[in-house]
Parts: sequence; C-alpha cells; structure tokens
Amino acid sequence: MSATAPRAGARPIVLAYSGGLDTSFLVPWLAENHQRPVITVTVDTGGIDAAATRTLGERARALGAIEHHQIDARADYFAQVLRFLVMGNVRRGQIYPLCVGAERAMQAQTIARMARRLGTDVVAHGCTAAGNDQVRFEVALRTLAPDLTVLAPVRDQAFRREDELAYLTRRGLPLPPTGAQYSVNRGLWGVTIGGRETLTSAGSIPDEAWLLTRDAFNKPRAPERHVLSFRQGQPVGLDGRPGSPVEIIETLEALAAPFGIGRGIHLGDTIIGTKGRVAFEAPAADVLLTAHRELEKLVLTGRQQRTKDLVAQTYGDLVHEGQLLDPVCRDIEALLLSSQQRVTGDVRVLLQTGNLFIEGVESPYSMMSASKGVYGEAAGEWTAIDSLGFSRIVSLPGVFHARAGEQAAAAKP
Repeated sequence: MSATAPRAGARPIVLAYSGGLDTSFLVPWLAENHQRPVITVTVDTGGIDAAATRTLGERARALGAIEHHQIDARADYFAQVLRFLVMGNVRRGQIYPLCVGAERAMQAQTIARMARRLGTDVVAHGCTAAGNDQVRFEVALRTLAPDLTVLAPVRDQAFRREDELAYLTRRGLPLPPTGAQYSVNRGLWGVTIGGRETLTSAGSIPDEAWLLTRDAFNKPRAPERHVLSFRQGQPVGLDGRPGSPVEIIETLEALAAPFGIGRGIHLGDTIIGTKGRVAFEAPAADVLLTAHRELEKLVLTGRQQRTKDLVAQTYGDLVHEGQLLDPVCRDIEALLLSSQQRVTGDVRVLLQTGNLFIEGVESPYSMMSASKGVYGEAAGEWTAIDSLGFSRIVSLPGVFHARAGEQAAAAKP
C-alpha cells in the first residue's frame, strides 16, 4: 500500500471544499495522513458559474478526491439568511454587508447532511486559527451534529500558505488560480479578499487584486438607470421584469460591478476579539440594501424604523459570529417579517462610476402621499394654531431644564 492509499474499508472524510489553496492542500494531506478516502463537497452559495463548476470538480479529483459533490444552495441561502439581512439593512461597521461569513452556517448544515448521507463520522474544513470562519463552521457543526468528528488541520497544524503551496508543487498537483498571494472568497452576497495589504490598517490592495470591480475607476462608464421592485421587503423584479431573488442579485452584480459600486475595505472586530481588515466587493448587496432602506423610509413609521434598526444590528452580530442557529434569531426574524408587510414598491436607482444614487421611490403604501400636508409648503390635517400649540408643548422639556438651572443658580449664596 502506498503512503497515500486509504485503509481498506475506511470511512471517508467529507471535506468542505472551496477550491482555494487551503482546501486544495487538504485533499491530498488528509488522505496521506489519515489514510482515509476524501470526498469533497462544494456548497454553492453563489459566485460559481458553469466553467468554475467544471474546474472545481476536475481539480478535486486531480488532487485525489474519490468523489466530488456540488450542491446548489443559493435559493436556500437567500431564504434562510440573505432576505433577513436585506429586511434589516444589515451592514457591519456601517459599511460591510456580511459578504461571505453569513453563508457559513448554511454550508455547515449542508456538510453535516452530506456526512450523514455518505455514512461517515468525520468532516473537515480549511479554516485557520486567526480567522472568524473556524468559529462559524464549528459552532454550526457542533450544534447540528455533535457526534461528528471535526478536523481542522490548517488551524491545528498551523500550516502557512507558503508551505501548502510547496507541498502541492512538490507532488505535481494542481494549484488554485490565486496561489498563495491572496485569499479570495466569493458568494451570492459578494467577495472578500485578504492579502498582505489587509494585514495592516495603512493601505488598499492593488487594482489587479480586485475580482469584480477591477478597472472600474480606470475605465469610467456612461451612467445607467434601473428600477428595482420589492414585495414585502423582498426583491421581485428588475426593470419591469419579474425574477427570483437569486436571479436579481446575480444580474445586479453584473450591472453594478463595472461602476465600482460596492467596493470597500472593512476594519472591525473579529469574533475572537482582535481587530481585522478585509477588502470586499458587494455590488448587488450595496444596491439592494440602499434601495430597500429608502423604500422603508417611505412606508414605515419612524418608530418602526428605529426599533427594527436595534434588533437588526443584533441579528447582524449573531450572523457574523456564527450564531444563526440560536433561537433568538428566529425571534428577530419574526419581527423583521412583520415589519415588511408594507415594504412594497419600486425604487429608481442611478449607477455612476463610484456612486449609487437613489432617484426616487414609489409605493401604494406611501405615508408621504397619504398626508394632506406638504412638507415646508402647506399644513394638512392641522391648523396654524395647532402648530403653535404643538411647538409650545414640544419646547417644554427644554424650558423646564433651563428654568431649573436658573432656580438653582439663584438659590446659591
């Protein structure tokens, strides 16, 4: 038996396989060091076209996987996670739309189901000790399938990307396109990119490192106008054509990316308590979140918006931390769903190089058109005398505060 041959009758290891350097390295390393066959599973939560699907399967088998499975989870991903991020207008640090981390619980669920189906007791992932994904994967896996053994060799053996690259090169095995220079993760909600520039807070990645928005600012385009349609907080159409949320997101990404919309670098707190930095491209998420927020302003009361914002921030934190399976998330989702009953209408967006502009919003539930008054122009359901009385009443707390200060000052000897 060769050094890499699995033991006879050994149950397979199910590897969560993205096709990047870490998981490419793990296919032969797991087979060699555990002497068990390796089955790779790619959970498609977006960003994988037909050519990439073919390449992933071919490369997995060339690396030594005895089977490769790709599972389309895009619609489930939207239904279970992304629609609530849209309803909550969730952005971490007021900028980052949770491009990739939000999908880890969905991927872990799928990996656990595949392990059950394939009759094995061991799953593996390629997360490092320094990142958030190790926590997200393992919290979800241990919640869903506590009897499974979870292997994380890249983390536990402290492999460096340079070592992984050398390991594959020595054996003449295929390398991922980006090699060891950048760590790229792509999903339905966008792309994250990590490299040496993001290890500090000082600068940006070079233009050639961007995946979706490369050359956007070097090759400006003529502006474009589009109309997004929502029904009860979910996208249902683009430019008058109905579509599924997945179709609309994928189309918006193709439309907005050449304008450089959704490009940014997020600096924030990691799950383990350190500061982290990652470049991201989220053209579709940027357009959808911005458009949805403006439509909500038209149809929700101020108190609805403020209350929803409070719980949406908590929801975003829980998703970021890999706690999507916590029952409190179901409670927050119930509130978000309730809040969206009237978030129906059209949003006109203008795409320009480096800029997304909302030109207007319309809804049958418009609270603006429901009023007989016109802001700054004419009173409606009230009179000038009502306005005077209202102003006097609203000013009372300030009047009392000032008066109390004057009384205290006068009482001093």
